[in-house]
Amino acid sequence: MDVLMTGVYGRCGTAVIDHLHDRQEYDFTYYDRSDRPDEHTYGGYDTIVADIGEFGTLSAASEGQDAVVHMAAYPYTDGTWPEIFESNIIGMYNALEAARRAEVETFVFISSNHVMGMYEEEFAPDIYYPDHELVLDHTDPVRPDSFYGTSKSFGEDIGRYYVESYEYPKQFYALRVCSVRMPEYDHPYGDAELGVEAGEFKRGSEEYAEQVARMKGMWQSRRDFAHQIDCCLADDNVEFGIFSGVSDNHRRWFDLEHARARIGYDPQDDGEEWDSPPQ
Repeated sequence: MDVLMTGVYGRCGTAVIDHLHDRQEYDFTYYDRSDRPDEHTYGGYDTIVADIGEFGTLSAASEGQDAVVHMAAYPYTDGTWPEIFESNIIGMYNALEAARRAEVETFVFISSNHVMGMYEEEFAPDIYYPDHELVLDHTDPVRPDSFYGTSKSFGEDIGRYYVESYEYPKQFYALRVCSVRMPEYDHPYGDAELGVEAGEFKRGSEEYAEQVARMKGMWQSRRDFAHQIDCCLADDNVEFGIFSGVSDNHRRWFDLEHARARIGYDPQDDGEEWDSPPQ
């Protein structure tokens, strides 16, 4: 299967490289606004270096592909509308339109938990602990918490429009990813450790403990994320689907049953299995 992957050198894209790049059934084409030097951990891959706004380059890269995994985006919730608009609105349209013209059958869109972020704003910090009752699924009303979250909601909507209005893409998968981190922070203590390194709080503080509690619900391990991408690429039944991107965390507040039933997602990790950061 020939797969174009945009935004490949971020947290999610590198997880796919780590776990799927060497699989014989996939031939990936990597697309990113910047490359990595050969000596870098993710250096040495053939990469199309271009911005997602360069429609001609993106269209050419889409030719002959069986699938697109679209990850390229402005990734911060504090982004202004002008910052978000070019990458996340125009970029999303470009990726879908290029896929349509190139007759790409499968489109996997990396959406975000921030499409539903106002639920967390309302119920935090109680939502971070095991006795909360809220579980969100694909049928609940969207409640974006930022221009970033709003742009991801737009991506889901325009994806549905394309699969229901045009011949291609034939399948569209939106993954509402919770918290994927780079390898050294790929555990539920990752954000808390980052906060310590940034001088925001001390290890053992209430702030540290709250970050751990949150990530024990929100963590999606890199291997579980890559597995979910694999599930989407292997599926041939879903026309349009929205799925939570999260590991099998005991205290998660995003539903997994829909992803288990529709695409066979079978996450292996649970944040509750960790009681300290790796040594």
